[in-house]
Amino acid sequence: MSRLRRALWIVAVCLALALAYGGWHVSRLAPIGTAYTAKVLCSGVFLAGRPAASILEEDVRADQHPLLRLVSASVDTERRRTSASLLGMATRVAQYRPGLGCTLALGVDADRLLQAAAPPARVGDELPEGAPSAAVDAGVLREALDWAFADRPSQRTRAVVVMHDGRIVAQRYASGFSGHTPLPGWSMSKTVTAALAGVLVREGRLSLDSTALLPEWRASGDPRAAITLDQLLRMTDGIAFAERYEDPFSDVVVMLFGTGDSSGYAASKPLEAPPGTRWRYSSGTSNALIRALRAASGRSTEQFSALARRALFEPIGMRSAVFEIDAAGMPVASSYVHASAHDWVRFGQLLMQDGVWQGRRILPAGWVRYLTTLTPQSARKQFGAHLWLRVPSPYNNGQDESPPLPADAFHLAGHEAQLLTVIPSRKLVVLRLGLTREPATWNHEAFLSRVLAAFHQE
Repeated sequence: MSRLRRALWIVAVCLALALAYGGWHVSRLAPIGTAYTAKVLCSGVFLAGRPAASILEEDVRADQHPLLRLVSASVDTERRRTSASLLGMATRVAQYRPGLGCTLALGVDADRLLQAAAPPARVGDELPEGAPSAAVDAGVLREALDWAFADRPSQRTRAVVVMHDGRIVAQRYASGFSGHTPLPGWSMSKTVTAALAGVLVREGRLSLDSTALLPEWRASGDPRAAITLDQLLRMTDGIAFAERYEDPFSDVVVMLFGTGDSSGYAASKPLEAPPGTRWRYSSGTSNALIRALRAASGRSTEQFSALARRALFEPIGMRSAVFEIDAAGMPVASSYVHASAHDWVRFGQLLMQDGVWQGRRILPAGWVRYLTTLTPQSARKQFGAHLWLRVPSPYNNGQDESPPLPADAFHLAGHEAQLLTVIPSRKLVVLRLGLTREPATWNHEAFLSRVLAAFHQE
């Protein structure tokens, strides 16, 4: 064989291998990309009532993996269903159901999902609103909101609400959004799950030292049987789980978009550290937690999926809130609570009031104190029990010393800079919702400092 022919043969083989590898890689990526597209589009259209074209361009494709621009999607308004595919392959379908939100039809036919629905939530009272009092510098507060909505690259703030002493004193929304538009909380959902844990503790079905929490962990010799409810809430359970959103094949992405049973996926993960010895932030832990709550609840899967609405959302008037469920019928505890800006601040106010709403106790006495008690193993001494005691990286000032915020401040934080801050000593609840794909673009500590500057110490 001549040198030229040999060289051409080598090039041809290398090209074939590259194409084969590329095809294999795309074949793995495609189902994740189409599932993500179908799910985000479904929730945006049928929960938030937004135009499909806007959702696809902004929420799905902007600043995302270029492969998503090749995904085609459609909306079936009659059956309230979305579908997405990549060049006709890897089709994924998401089905909307009233009261249950959107569910990826993974491992189940979408028509079968239509058999379940939930009654609409009871309408709650409007939150009181009013002009800032004399104790608030309205000009400084307005400048803080100007800063939040400034046209910085990739910031995309969609909603800001400032509530003081139970009254909304400032709010602003991006074009196409309002205080009543349901928006995803992403990992703010984790704190809602912690509140549900409190409901079951109040019912006497669980205690913080309960063990053998899941049927999958009760086999003889299974070390996961030693995991306590407290360790799940504090994320010191030791379960192996990769929380890497930039990796489309990591556990968190596969759990949300590659399986129809998110809590079952989390429950199957092995230990990689003895329970109680290591802290690691993990969406898998939150979905294992919701499975433990279901196992202890004494409720059917259908009854349990309605627990958040009946025991938490309705009593405090969170009329827009939906805890979306997966194809297995379980709430996706790590990520899928959708609620309006007004309803997110209701939840913050409930935590401010130690779990009491209009004289009715929703959470056990002392439960919020428990949630806000430091988990010593956590990095930067920043985590309590399914909520943050300091603004988490990368939404902070990037410094290890104590931030210039009141010591009693605590935070709910979610993907793409969803942030809800409660400062009991200042009677403040501050919410920011958005679509921030470059996390460092939103500095929540800087924003809170601007808001606090508008309030005179009482």
